[in-house]
This record gives sequence, structure tokens and C-alpha cells, in this order.
Amino acid sequence: MAKRRNINVTDESNSVLKTIFLLAWPVFLEQIFTTLIGYADTAMVGSLGANATASVTISQPILMFLNGAVMSLGVGITTLVARAVGAGDSELVKKLMHHAIMAIVLIGLPLSGVTIALHRVIPKIMGAAPEIMDSAATYNLIVAIGRIFMTTSMMLNSAFRGYGDTKTPLIGNTMMNIVNVVFNFLLIYPTREISVFGIRFTMPGAGLEVKGAAIATAIGMAVSGLFTLWVAFFRKGDYTIHIRSGWKIDPVLTKQIFRISLPAMLERLFMSSAGIITSRSIASLGTVNVAANSLCLTAESISFMPAFAFQTAVTTLVGQSLGAKKPDLATRFVRTTLIVGVIVMAFTGTGLFILARQIISIFTPDLGVIDLAAQCLRVTAFMQIPQVMGWIYAGVLRGAGDTKFNFYVTAATNWLIRTLWSVLLIRVFGFGLVATMVVTLIEEIVRLVLLYWRYRSGVWKTAIKD
Repeated sequence: MAKRRNINVTDESNSVLKTIFLLAWPVFLEQIFTTLIGYADTAMVGSLGANATASVTISQPILMFLNGAVMSLGVGITTLVARAVGAGDSELVKKLMHHAIMAIVLIGLPLSGVTIALHRVIPKIMGAAPEIMDSAATYNLIVAIGRIFMTTSMMLNSAFRGYGDTKTPLIGNTMMNIVNVVFNFLLIYPTREISVFGIRFTMPGAGLEVKGAAIATAIGMAVSGLFTLWVAFFRKGDYTIHIRSGWKIDPVLTKQIFRISLPAMLERLFMSSAGIITSRSIASLGTVNVAANSLCLTAESISFMPAFAFQTAVTTLVGQSLGAKKPDLATRFVRTTLIVGVIVMAFTGTGLFILARQIISIFTPDLGVIDLAAQCLRVTAFMQIPQVMGWIYAGVLRGAGDTKFNFYVTAATNWLIRTLWSVLLIRVFGFGLVATMVVTLIEEIVRLVLLYWRYRSGVWKTAIKD
């Protein structure tokens, strides 16, 4: 097998714009595939009705809360891998990858166990209606079994992206989502007659409905996790690691990982806990509002495709540039990424506003859900430019290892703006779901202003002392 070659980010003879796109396009394509297949996944469950949609989505804020610790460790891994690559230290990159896998065993497995143990408690905490309690609990239990594989892929993908390999996460996540949809098709629906290009035949199916969706998701997670492990250990490349060696924990390196990751971990926990409180308030509005909120967020995820791609690219670009002691190059990457990001998101926001009803109707036939979700989606259309700019500045700070400020900003804006005012508007003043979207728009703007101020200060360039 040919040796995998990585992008030389710090070669200043290369075009800045070309380098950005070489890193961003696989992430962008990954998000397109994930989102489109996620649309199909949501539509399959949504075809069963609002109760099925709510069963699958009601527990998501708490599940994100429990998994936030493991996911945030990837921030430290990405940052340190990028700096090691920029400094030309391949042995340090391999050591960091070993530490990423050890973190999965020491932290990921226990958290998966907690999710299994609390599979029925979680939807109860979230205020699930009695009619969806059993199906929501079953979904949580089955998906929790596959979640350790998902943790594996997330951690290793963080390392891959740190050294400039954004194609492997694309392949792994595409495989996961395709497997998920195929098994959804086979497991959700009963045996039925279908027609393809005018040819009718009997399609076998298990008819497991929500349980089938959970099994399909868990199988997809397992495929992705096993693929990333194979890449880490067996694909030839500059940073291939070995099974029989490299498993000694380095206290200094571990401290560095946690010093960068802990603020990111707290950031995710604050975001998730705030989301739990907001989601409970939304749940008090009824199942239609829960389904509309979920479908609006799913539809809005189309905007996450380029935003996440640019954020991921700029994190790697800044990390490697600072590792190579080229802060001016890092600034050039940031400036160009911002220009491209704003242009792209202007078109995305326009599309979300104009096609709001058509997009939501893909996921559900329920007219009440369509009307409400479309109103919310039109509000989120105005978030696109401030959101992508905020994400890029946050990616800059993460790539530089300046994760504390991200945490402070997220904690303040999430709790003092989004959560506080969403709860007040729903529970005290009697407003509905659309009002919470307006509050979120205000939060995105405030967060952007604060992150821009930090970026302009230049403190991020020396966040990690060599």
C-alpha cells in the first residue's frame, strides 16, 4: 500500500487559499454526506410520526453532556498534534495518538457505561411524555452500546485532522452514515411492496421502528470506530503507530493535553447543561414543539457544513503555523478563511430563509410541525454570518491552545443570554419556540464580538510557551 502523504501547511510557497481548501474540502464533503444522510435518517424516523421523532431526540442534550468530556479531549490532541507537525516532531505525534487511544479506554468506556445505566432515567429527566418513554429508553440503551466506537473515531479523527489528514475522517464518517441508512431501511420498516423504476418487488424488513433506528445507528458507529483504528495502526504513513509499543503514559504530555482540553471540556459541559435546561422548557410546550425544534436544528445543520469545515481547517493551520514559529502565516490563513467563510454563509443563509418550508417538509408530513419549524428556520438564517465568523475565531484560539477564553465566552453567553432568556420567555412571559431562536441569534452576535476582541489582542499567539 502506498504511503499516505500529508499537506505541507507551513510551506509559504503554496497559495494560502489553496492550502485552506485542501484541508477544508474533505471536511466540507464529509459534512455534506453526513447531513444529507442524516436528513434521510431523520426522514425515515419522522415518517413514523412526531412521537418517534421525539423519542429519538428527547435525550440528546444529556447524551451530549455525558460525552462532552471525551469529545473535548480531542481539542487538546488536535492542537498538540498540529504544533508537533509544524515543529517536525513525528515521534511526538505518534505518542499523542497513543495517548488519544488510552483516553478512550480510561474515560470513554466508563462514560458509555454510565449512559447504559441511565438509559431510562435520561428521558425522564428531560420531561419525556409518557407515550414516548419506553421507546426513548430503548433507543438510548441500544445506541449507548455503540457509542464507545463513536468515541474512538472522534478521538482518532482529532489526531488525523491535527496533522492535516482530513480525508480519513471523511471516509470513516461517510461509511458510518451509509451503513446507518441501509440498516434503517432494513430494520425500521416491515416487509412491504416497493417499486423502483416501475419494477415492483417485495422488500424484506424487520419492522422494529424506533428500535430498528437505534440498532442501525449503533452498527454505523462500530464500523466507523473500527475503520479509524485500522488506519491508525495499519495504514502506511508518517504517523502510523504500533500495537506492541508506545503505551506508557507520559505525565508531562498528559498534563499538556488536559491543560488545553479541560477548558474545552468545561465549555461543552456548560453548553450541554444549558441545552438541557432550555430543552426542558421547550418540552413543556408539547411534543409538536419538541419535534419542530429538533427538525429546525437538523435542517440548520446544512449551515454547519462549511462553518465546521472552515473552523477545522483554521485550527490545523494556526496550530501548525505556530508550531513552525510563523505567526504571520497564521494571521494570513485566518484573514483568508474569514473572507471565504462570510461569502459562503451569505448564500447559505439566503437559501435557508427562502426554502424553509420545503426543507422542513422533507423530514415530516405533520403540517403543524412544518409551520413552526419553518418559522424558526427563517430566524436561524440570520445567524449564518455571525456564526461562521465566531466559529472561525474559536477555531483560531483552539489551534493556538487558548481554550480558556473560549470557555469563558461560551459559559457567559450560553447561560446569561440563551438559557436565562429562553426559560424566562417560555415559562414566565408565555412566548413560544420562535422567541428562543431570536435569543440564540442575539447570543451568536455577542459571542462573535467577544471572540473578535480576543483575536485582535494577539494573546493567542503565545498561549502555549515552547
